[in-house]
Amino acid sequence: QRKNPFSSNDRLASKPAHTHRGDPTYGRPPEGSRTEQRGRDAHSHVGREVEELCLIIRRTGKVGEDGHVRVTFGQLFETYVTISNKVVGILLRARKHGLVHFEGEMLWQGKDDDVVITLL
Repeated sequence: QRKNPFSSNDRLASKPAHTHRGDPTYGRPPEGSRTEQRGRDAHSHVGREVEELCLIIRRTGKVGEDGHVRVTFGQLFETYVTISNKVVGILLRARKHGLVHFEGEMLWQGKDDDVVITLL
């Protein structure tokens, strides 16, 4: 594009040079860009959904002898699906951050209704 005579030089001048692995800006949007802002907004939105999920687990679950709150996936699905249809994705994100624990890679409605989810 830099050699294309029909391209606007202004647009190309604002484009950053290609980065390479190991560079701290590699795989990241340009600082101050709208893309960076959308990413921050999405991250905070998902964070709020994870927090809400943990609160719902705390409200609907039962406290075990070890002090951890537990709920079955079926119970959680029935409660949370009225709030958001992304319950499985949010559960996976919460597990990634060490907030909940459950067995298996993925949870499926019906098949995994008896799987216990523990709030850590």
